[in-house]
Amino acid sequence: MRGKFSSLALAAVAVMLTLALVIYPKDSLEAAKEGMNLFFTVVFPSLLPFFILSEMLLGLGVVHFIGVLFTPLMRPLFNVPGEGAFVLSMGLAAGYPMDAVITARFRKSNMCTRVEGERMLAFSNTADPLFIWGAVAVGMFGMPALGGTMALAHYLAAFLVGLTFRFYGIQETERTPEPDRKGNILSRAIAALIKARREDGRPMGQMLGDAIKDSMKTMALICGYIMLFATLARMIEVTGLFPYIGAPFRWLFELLDIDTALVRAAVIGLLELDLGTLAASRATGAPLVQQVAIAGAIIAWSGLSVHGQVASVLSGTDIRMGPYVAARLLHAVLAFISTLVLLPAAGPALGAARVLPVLGGLPTALWQMPFWEQLIRGAGWSLIIPLCLALIGAGAALVTGGVRWVFFHARR
Repeated sequence: MRGKFSSLALAAVAVMLTLALVIYPKDSLEAAKEGMNLFFTVVFPSLLPFFILSEMLLGLGVVHFIGVLFTPLMRPLFNVPGEGAFVLSMGLAAGYPMDAVITARFRKSNMCTRVEGERMLAFSNTADPLFIWGAVAVGMFGMPALGGTMALAHYLAAFLVGLTFRFYGIQETERTPEPDRKGNILSRAIAALIKARREDGRPMGQMLGDAIKDSMKTMALICGYIMLFATLARMIEVTGLFPYIGAPFRWLFELLDIDTALVRAAVIGLLELDLGTLAASRATGAPLVQQVAIAGAIIAWSGLSVHGQVASVLSGTDIRMGPYVAARLLHAVLAFISTLVLLPAAGPALGAARVLPVLGGLPTALWQMPFWEQLIRGAGWSLIIPLCLALIGAGAALVTGGVRWVFFHARR
């Protein structure tokens, strides 16, 4: 019954979108052009080199080298193989959906279990620093000083998500075998590199050609998703569906006293990352901190467009999308809270007048409201803030335990 309902719902959405494209051809064409322009001017040149190089590094055995070298750190912290450090580093360098591409490659090569792959996706799905600093802080907000705060909040939240998902699937007994601990760790890492390169065996020319072909297929997929969701976002606006889709966000924003001018950004950001952050930066009248916090939440959520790209990349594996989506929701909440906490530190660089209303309308103003409003709003924040504090405490405990684990095994 459930499968029949979902099939009918998807068919209805596809028909309505097709009809909207026919009724509003000019708007759909402009939206598709905007999506294509975004892809060819930003996404394509920034991602393609990393896609090619990641395939090359895997074939050359560098990933196996990193796996052996970082196992003493990644296993106690995030409960994933050492190769997770490579996923994390490439995700940081290239952004979405680089981590999913590499994780899928690992799973197909049996370099991680299904649960370990889902844990990797939970904390490695991050935006690259160039996007946060250049595109968002400078290009959208026109404030370079915001870059450091937004990046720190984003990566701190991702780290907390990773520590939380360390316990996900803890009952699973299957795990990737630990590398042999005989001998020096550096010599073992070099031996793993040589062994992986020998097993791959492809000449350099063939390896490079395969890397380019596979990367171009993935890039074409990403281009299609960006154009589709850019068009979908425009159709929601021109067809008048926006008030209905935005109603839950409006209710939540009113509950937490967030400016409702940011509802449009939240709805668009639900679908597409870049357009959502741009809408947040242009929400005139909203306090700066709320604009930045909503933009941070949108970046952490990353949009259904990126989720679709990740789902397509993972389609050849048994890695499930449910844990990934749950991690993105948690990341968005933690990034929002982290931005609220960290942004006052950037006050001198941004101008006190723009940052002083940082918590205006949030917990500090509860005492000015009627009792029932205090109760409702306080309840909302009492669910969010303790969650964040509990995660930070758990993270500190895990880090301490991880450091002890590393030193203990280093002495062996």
